[in-house]
Amino acid sequence: MAEGGDRAEQGPPARPLDAIDRDILRILQSDGRASIRSVAERVHVSRANAYSRINRLIDDGVIRGFSARVNHERAGQGASAYITLKIVQNSWRTVREQLQALPGAVHIALVSGDFDVLLLVHTSDNRTLRELVLTRLQSIPEVLSTRTLLVFEETDLDPGPGTEPLL
Repeated sequence: MAEGGDRAEQGPPARPLDAIDRDILRILQSDGRASIRSVAERVHVSRANAYSRINRLIDDGVIRGFSARVNHERAGQGASAYITLKIVQNSWRTVREQLQALPGAVHIALVSGDFDVLLLVHTSDNRTLRELVLTRLQSIPEVLSTRTLLVFEETDLDPGPGTEPLL
């Protein structure tokens, strides 16, 4: 997925979304490969209007990119885990940069509660996962502690027809 969070934070505030924008987002969340023509027909606007709206949503940082949903096990990444980290106060940006460079890291979140960071990783097997945690993560000076939660089964929630948009 394209990096867009930082760009959206640095740029001007996003314009308000109307019902057509929200419908476009719902369609693209469900099918990121939908053609401009298909989107335009489904939201009852011209292709030019749909094209300009999608570009505006991208430029405003509302749409951060397009990606494929992957079956990680079939793609050779049979071990998945959520890893919680406690980090040194005020070290989030430094830690985030190092976590982004980890092989298999797919989601990083700064959170509140008993730990500071939630990291989702996919690796080929448990041995690789162990190496990632014990060697890579725990060698980051700002990481005070980790806890690994193995994922036994995953279900992606796929917004389908009739599903309320996430906005």
